Amino acid sequence: MDISLVIPAYNESGIIMDTIQTVSARLAELTAEYEVLIVDDGSTDGMAELVRGCGDPRVRLEGYASNRGKGCAVRTGMLAAQGDLILCTDADLAYGVDVFAGLLERLRTGEADLVIGSRRMGGEGYKNYPPLRILMSKCFGLLSHMISGLPYDTQCGIKAYRRQAARAIFSRCTTDGFSFDFEVLMRADRLGLKVEQFPVSVINFRESKVNVVRDSARMFRDVFRIRKKVRSGK
Repeated sequence: MDISLVIPAYNESGIIMDTIQTVSARLAELTAEYEVLIVDDGSTDGMAELVRGCGDPRVRLEGYASNRGKGCAVRTGMLAAQGDLILCTDADLAYGVDVFAGLLERLRTGEADLVIGSRRMGGEGYKNYPPLRILMSKCFGLLSHMISGLPYDTQCGIKAYRRQAARAIFSRCTTDGFSFDFEVLMRADRLGLKVEQFPVSVINFRESKVNVVRDSARMFRDVFRIRKKVRSGK
């Protein structure tokens, strides 16, 4: 298998079929060997039935019964993916599908083990974000940098991995919530993997499922826990 695309999804029945069609058309332009993994994070809106009935043998449903969080969904998909190169993006395709080629090309022609999207590069990454989301993202990015020393846009939702790197990282990850991206990059650094950044911009925007007060407090708490755990070798 050449490419796997992992899409974590929770109650996305309204968009999932359009998403499958869009990503499948783009992947077919890039390779003859691909799979799309929709990871159902305990949805209750019938999304799983839609995916099962889509009629495309390249689309595979993974998941579990109870909602556990985006981190758990991504981890489940990454460990189940069979592709030599593994992409991951959100169900709303916030960064579009045209960026797939650039991310994958960096893996094919370079030495990177992991290529991550960055909204900080190129100057227009945040152009479609509302002010509150920009503030949240930049505050969390500053905190992440202070705690980890890593210069990345940790919360950008599109990344590409070599399969060996993905297995090494996600077999060690334990964070189920939105802070999982921070753990991914801390683990990659600890493992000595090479990370490259790739400029992306938000082109599709919708209301976030993140609760500003509750989830921000949880994420801030999580980064300290993750740093301690990773640095202790656990």
